[in-house]
Amino acid sequence: MLHPFCCEALNMTLVVAGPLPRSVPATGANMNMEIALPVNTVAALLLAISALLFSPAVSFADGPVVGIVTPLSGPNSRLGEQLGIGAEKAFERSGMQTILSDDACSAEGGEKTARQLASAGVSLVIGYLCTASVEHALPILSEAGIPVITPGVRTDSITDRRSRTGWLVYRLAPRADAERKAIADIFIEQWADKFFAIVDDGTIYGRELAESFRLSVEQEGLKPVFTDTYRPQFDNQIGLAGRLKNAGATHVFVGGNRDDVAILARDAGVIEYPLVIAAGETLRAARGEVDLAPGTLMIGLPEASDIATTSVLQSFQSDGVVPEGYVLGGYLAGEIAVKALQIKQQSQRSLTEILSGELFETSAGKIRFNESGDRTDNPYRLFRYDGENFVEVR
Repeated sequence: MLHPFCCEALNMTLVVAGPLPRSVPATGANMNMEIALPVNTVAALLLAISALLFSPAVSFADGPVVGIVTPLSGPNSRLGEQLGIGAEKAFERSGMQTILSDDACSAEGGEKTARQLASAGVSLVIGYLCTASVEHALPILSEAGIPVITPGVRTDSITDRRSRTGWLVYRLAPRADAERKAIADIFIEQWADKFFAIVDDGTIYGRELAESFRLSVEQEGLKPVFTDTYRPQFDNQIGLAGRLKNAGATHVFVGGNRDDVAILARDAGVIEYPLVIAAGETLRAARGEVDLAPGTLMIGLPEASDIATTSVLQSFQSDGVVPEGYVLGGYLAGEIAVKALQIKQQSQRSLTEILSGELFETSAGKIRFNESGDRTDNPYRLFRYDGENFVEVR
């Protein structure tokens, strides 16, 4: 919940109207006014609330205060709104107070918010979506003994440098290499007895996926029957389909985008070539002129509706919030923050000890952090396209 000062001063409840419904809950003694606002004004109002919270006139009651840092201005403000809404939702019934702060996804914003929150004496910070921002915030917050739970930053070095930097960071988001690891772990097991190929579109992303998979299978004593780099964004991939068929491949992993995968499947059908195609999370892109073939495999992250409990989803729905983007990530970070602070209030353990050793029961399952601050589980999963949606393969 936001600090009561902001709500008493504003004397209103904010209800967001627009193509993507969402709400920002507020508390206060005299909230008897309701204002409907278009989505693109939400960030501006949240910024005003944030400014009030950092006013010298504001004082906090005894008890833990949590900082929520998210981009409320700039090109990432829509994602920032999602994170803020989800995080605030997690604190609704906790009795804890929060400070909302805008970092604008910039290095300057990261440093500024860190100094503000350290001065405000927060116990813990959740948020940050951008590497530059969190890298400039962590030295300041860690020096003050304030841990950070981030649901957004994937850059490996944030946690890889922990033993050297001492940064008190705990990452809910998957590491940048988590997708590559999941691809290797899943398909090495499933394709060990298959004639598989590995192709990529030549982009940095596609080549990294393909090369990482190739190295992993070779370490296991396996060898693809065919490897290639194809030309992307063509209206046909009949040539690639023919080369794969001639090589005898029954399965292929594609380091490429959704449109190319869809076109390859279509053209394999044209030459009556049954081919199992798999790719990474780029398949969650919008449907193009040619749709994916049913049976296409994807290594990707689950949607909120796939993993969140029914009660949480219904709670968001009752508030008019669609749990898309970073809404659930913000909520999970808030859930863990609340549980960690409650444990601390009942024990002599520090927050870092709790966050580093506790198994947290959340609305999306059990989550534990390792000694570097990364999740001990890999959230990437295997999905199969059924012609309309990706369904998890269990």
